[in-house]
Amino acid sequence: MLESGSLLTQKDIVAKTYLPPRTVRYALNRLKEEDILQERFYFQDARQSLYGLNPKTVEVVAE
Repeated sequence: MLESGSLLTQKDIVAKTYLPPRTVRYALNRLKEEDILQERFYFQDARQSLYGLNPKTVEVVAE
């Protein structure tokens, strides 16, 4: 779903995967804890965050 360089909001992920928001929120939290995802501020809507792959993780997977 998330590709290198792409950023999505939680709502975007819910819409694309058809998973319940609670499931997506849980998965995002777990991936952040494992330092696989990074969370960024979303300037268009301060109530939401943007999620993307951690560049360090992408490098490890590419090797």
